[in-house]
Amino acid sequence: MGVTLSDDARQYLALFEDVTGATGRDCVLENGRLLVVVAPGQMGEAIGPGGRHVTQFERQVDKSVRLIEAAETAAAFVANALAPAAVYNVTISENDDTIAYVEVADEDRGVAIGKDGLTIEAARTLAERHFGIDDVQLT
Repeated sequence: MGVTLSDDARQYLALFEDVTGATGRDCVLENGRLLVVVAPGQMGEAIGPGGRHVTQFERQVDKSVRLIEAAETAAAFVANALAPAAVYNVTISENDDTIAYVEVADEDRGVAIGKDGLTIEAARTLAERHFGIDDVQLT
């Protein structure tokens, strides 16, 4: 499933790639912060030593940034979107709606939800954009 980037998203991704040296696959502005999907295997490069790269990018765009590593499968992508929560299993149910049911460690439920629900909302937004998933629910 292909994603359509706005002109602003393209500009953010170009700057992201210049600053971090990592390849960005998608960029969405949500709730005042940027969600940047990073190519598989390039998360370390995107973050940089001691978080230097992502911090420099945040300063340049004057926004908070959440990095999510891309994945080939919907289940792996949803798990990555909820990191650093410990995800045990992701089951994709395709009935009337496509729903990702995510099993997380009890002690990581709050991490998976995030402050004010921002982490799970980001996972829902990106899972829909990349895999056509209608909802992400914690079990």
